[in-house]
Amino acid sequence: GHIPCGLICHPDKEHILYPLGCTVVIQDLDSKKQTFLRGHTDNVSCVVVSRDGVYVASGQVTFMGFKADIILWDFQKKELLARLSLHKGNIEDLAFSPNSHYLVSLGGQDDGSVVVWDVAKREGVCGSPASARSAGNATVVVCSSCRDEMFVTAGNGTIRVWELDLANRKIRPTECQIGKVKRVMMCVQMADDDNAFYVGTSSGDILQVNTNNKVMTEYGPQKKKFSSGVTALLLLKTGDLIVGTGGGVVALCKGSSYKVMKQIQVQGAVTSLTCRGQGHQFFVGTNECQIYRISYTAFKEELIAACHNEAVHDIVFPFGSSKVFATCSKNDIRVWHTPENRELLRIIVPNVTCHAIEVMRDGRSIISAWNDGKIRAFTPETGRLMYTINHAHSLGVTAIAATSDSKRIVSGGGEGQVRVWEIGEKTHKLVEVLKEHVCAVSCIKIKKNDQECVTTSLDRTCIVWDIVRFIRKQMFLANTLFKCACYHPEEYQIITSGTDRKIAYWEVFDGSTIREVEGSVSGTINGMDITSDGAYFVTGGEDHLVKLWDYNEGAVTHVGVGHSGNITRLKICPEKKYIVSVSADGAILLWKYPDLH
Repeated sequence: GHIPCGLICHPDKEHILYPLGCTVVIQDLDSKKQTFLRGHTDNVSCVVVSRDGVYVASGQVTFMGFKADIILWDFQKKELLARLSLHKGNIEDLAFSPNSHYLVSLGGQDDGSVVVWDVAKREGVCGSPASARSAGNATVVVCSSCRDEMFVTAGNGTIRVWELDLANRKIRPTECQIGKVKRVMMCVQMADDDNAFYVGTSSGDILQVNTNNKVMTEYGPQKKKFSSGVTALLLLKTGDLIVGTGGGVVALCKGSSYKVMKQIQVQGAVTSLTCRGQGHQFFVGTNECQIYRISYTAFKEELIAACHNEAVHDIVFPFGSSKVFATCSKNDIRVWHTPENRELLRIIVPNVTCHAIEVMRDGRSIISAWNDGKIRAFTPETGRLMYTINHAHSLGVTAIAATSDSKRIVSGGGEGQVRVWEIGEKTHKLVEVLKEHVCAVSCIKIKKNDQECVTTSLDRTCIVWDIVRFIRKQMFLANTLFKCACYHPEEYQIITSGTDRKIAYWEVFDGSTIREVEGSVSGTINGMDITSDGAYFVTGGEDHLVKLWDYNEGAVTHVGVGHSGNITRLKICPEKKYIVSVSADGAILLWKYPDLH
């Protein structure tokens, strides 16, 4: 939701498109079925659809000094047509000409050029620096509504109208005269007849510029400006404007004074406004990852999609059920309904990050570990706070687990301590502190009989504790920062993994290594989970792949490609229908568990 104009309703009125990490998602509005356009090597920075709906183009970010690709896609076949690379660093914005003859691209601030591409020949026609040396960076480009040869760029203190001279392969800019008004332009909307265009600014007003003589004719509202800037604009057939602001207001404005006729408040700053058909219905996208559908006549918002807008740190299923699962992120914990992929509950704790969650076996509470050093417990149905354990750990609580009788919690902290808490009806007290690790505890798993647990830490040790007598039973040492561990269901072996990318099998009894297998070619392994019969396990990490392993063979049987960020955790659901994985780009992916028979 952070990308300006990232949410687009396709001209066929049946699909919406939006970028997620390195992929572009195409979602059917009725069936909610998703298809993915994969081909970018880094995060997508802009996406655009041609007016006839045939082509999709998307640009990406890349490292300083490297070429950033623009990919041209065929919408019907969902396949890559061409890679266009000239710009360095990142692609700021893209626009198709009205008859899809040309694609205009704008490079980021390290590149600073505007390039016109021939769509049919898949090659560049010409380019030029996007803004004058005295002006700021251009950040927005829009094409004319009628003529293929004209487009507009705007940015920090600059608005330019460009003409393409195809015979000489040149583009010629004309700087628009906006008088003494100093503005940072955030979005541009072209009128259907091409006579004027509207520019939304960070100061919260809208400039109207005449396309023919390149002069600003008026700007407003004069008195009551929109708070936090005008971040998105939509021009309707009636001549009215729909304005989206950084303060989350969507307003319908009439006339040259931009008088607000109707307005609604949405969550987060508006980053996209897109029409469905003639504008009887439109969609709003915000930077808090919310997508709303709004009908023009009623002017009421309806939330159709929402997700975490920060990295997701943990995922957990309640014991024995696959119908719901919970995830946690910065500011919130969310509970999801698996079959319909919809959000059931959102528990918000502002300005703190939740590192780990667990659903108590009796189903009465969700316990969570937070970076402010507190353990908080909530009711799973309503999200009401049941109790808080203050100062549970000094450097934030990093891992948490509960015993199967729901009477004890084992927690790990950023300073390396493992603490056991007794939870009564109305009370909670500290039973024991286990001091052995010297670095953050990354994962805690408790044995079925509640008498022992295993903790992994970033200090390169993995310790098996007796949590009845509170002593160390066994310690595994390896040259890796351990990230995750799993008991084999028969509990005589433990598998661990971490930054050395190896999956190690350990004997619990004497702490010896049984074997090590290469878990991934690149990047840390952050999460693993094992099936209830112990025949298979899954791993995920910074190579963005979900891998299903045969436990006895130590070999990969299936690989899932889909994430575009580092996978932080993943779980196999109790009934082995799905695998759910969560990642650092805020995505939650649901995989069908493969048929292994």
